[in-house]
Amino acid sequence: MTSATTMNAALPAEHRARLMRLAREVSFDVGTRLFEEGRRADRLWIVRTGTVALDLSVPGRCPAVVASLGHGELVGWSWYHPPYLWRLGAEAVSPVRAWEFDGGTVRALCAEDPEFGRAIASWVGRVLVERLLASRVRLLDLYAPYGSGSLV
Repeated sequence: MTSATTMNAALPAEHRARLMRLAREVSFDVGTRLFEEGRRADRLWIVRTGTVALDLSVPGRCPAVVASLGHGELVGWSWYHPPYLWRLGAEAVSPVRAWEFDGGTVRALCAEDPEFGRAIASWVGRVLVERLLASRVRLLDLYAPYGSGSLV
């Protein structure tokens, strides 16, 4: 992920402050599953410390890790888009400290304040684009002939 997708880079200070008023501090031990692909998506996290791996179910194989997220990164975007189901899985690969947010509350704030809502939508959109590209390249690296995962 690029620094452009971190909360500090993506959101203006006033919107960060508004979002952070909803934050709850949480921690996850190594191996803790934050969420599973296909299950109800109702929250999001901002990583403070540690690393979270995003993975994708691959029939007949172990889940494929498609991205690693660290400090300042958004974990989870499926809470933002109906049908509110996780599109990937996520697991703590080191001890993780994070801020947790209720997805429904954030969506309600977005509806209440269009400027805040546009900032969140723009941030989530940038995250989606970055994750799609990273997932594509990672899956090509894993399953395509040598050299297919190149960006060039």
